[in-house]
Amino acid sequence: MNPNKTLWEKGDFTRIAETMRESGDALVADLGIKPGLQVLDLGCGDGTTALPAARLGAQVSGVDIAANLVEAGNNRIKKEGLTNCTIQEGDATDLHMLADHSFDLVMSFFGAMFAPKPFDVAREMVRVTRPGGRIVMGNWIPGDPTLVAQILKISSAYTPPPPEGFVSPMLWGVESNVIERFNSAGIAKENISFSKETFTFNAPYSPAEFVKNFRDYYGPTMNAFEAAEKNGKASELQAELEALFNSQNKSSTGNTSIPATFLKVTVSC
Repeated sequence: MNPNKTLWEKGDFTRIAETMRESGDALVADLGIKPGLQVLDLGCGDGTTALPAARLGAQVSGVDIAANLVEAGNNRIKKEGLTNCTIQEGDATDLHMLADHSFDLVMSFFGAMFAPKPFDVAREMVRVTRPGGRIVMGNWIPGDPTLVAQILKISSAYTPPPPEGFVSPMLWGVESNVIERFNSAGIAKENISFSKETFTFNAPYSPAEFVKNFRDYYGPTMNAFEAAEKNGKASELQAELEALFNSQNKSSTGNTSIPATFLKVTVSC
């Protein structure tokens, strides 16, 4: 079994994705999507950015490694009655089912960054993008003081060291690494641009409840708690995460609204 597939099929990421809808809509609204544009959403989950692109009239193909998220995304598509969006199971390191130069826009927000073999990921994204097309990624930034980087940093302190040869997904949040990966796929440095943007998680419940959802439904945090429980440290991990979520919460109503900084990467092919 592919360990990456196992990780993202664990739990139920849709419970986290529900807090990402508003910002997902906003991200897509800034991409200049027009009716008829051919769009690939790589690592699309249950469609947080794929569906907004389809609502704008693009012809959208979504790919995700987790079968449960593919099913959930297609259920959302069916419920909305969208006929210009489909999601299929696939691996960002090997998009053999997609033809060369098929898409005007390849986007991946917090998706393809988690695939292993980042040089293969970059090569495949470039391969399926048409000349004159764009690749847009949103990647979390290592060491950033905001939510997601800190969740992963805290969790890593409770989990066993990764296997030899493991490449951290957070390295997609380092500009020099992004340049190196796309250079290897034939993209010149001057055709790659960066900006730091904000993504906000919004939930109609407390930060403590949000932590519980991560503990119960988000694969990496589930693994951290399983490891912490074996060492008798689950309560410490719980306390650290609750302190993090409470300190970063911007809502004054008892609900949750937590911004997180990410690196936006734009590649001109």
